[in-house]
This record gives sequence, C-alpha cells and structure tokens, in this order.
Amino acid sequence: MSKSRFRKAALAFPGVIEGAHHGHADFRIGKRVFATLGYPDDTWGMVKLTPDQQTMLVDAEPELFRPVPGAWGKSGSTNVKLAKIDPVTLRSALEMAWRNVAPKSLLASIETRSRS
Repeated sequence: MSKSRFRKAALAFPGVIEGAHHGHADFRIGKRVFATLGYPDDTWGMVKLTPDQQTMLVDAEPELFRPVPGAWGKSGSTNVKLAKIDPVTLRSALEMAWRNVAPKSLLASIETRSRS
C-alpha cells in the first residue's frame, strides 16, 4: 500500500478533508482527526480506534497493526504497516476510525440514504 493509496482511501469518506498535524498529513472531519500518514515514519499510517477496536485488529492481524507507543496508543491510536496492508483491510480500519469521529448527524444521513 502506498501513501497515495492510503490518502485516496481516507479521502473517500464523506466530509473528510486533508490537513497537517505535527508535520504529518492527517485526515479529519471538521477538527477531529481519524487518520494520519507518516507516523512514526513514512512506512506507517495511523487510525484512531477505540481500545476495543484496536485490540481486535492487533490480535487478528499483528503484522499489520500495532498500538502507537505511549499514551496515544493506550487510548486506541493504532499504527498501520503500509507495505503489508491490503486495500480491503485498510478500508475497514479507516471506516471504523472515521465512524468514531464522524458527527452523529452525518452518520444518520448516510444511514438514511443507504436505506432508500
């Protein structure tokens, strides 16, 4: 997975804009970041998960996911190994992270549209 494919996948979700955070590209809805690129280096991305989601992914795919070191990792921030992750698994992780920060009104409008 290249950085450009990670970027394209993150930007595909409704309401997402790209910004920068501590010198790294980030992906957010409003002011809430759900993913970044290049942390701790260019071979990694990050998705902002709940601790339970993080545990599930790290346990299932330890070669793809790991907790971010330190306090951020304890709260669910999870590194993604770009060279090893496939597009389907990345999209799933990004969607979890996106749903974690998306406003309830946006989620509700998407659910309503998908039922129509």
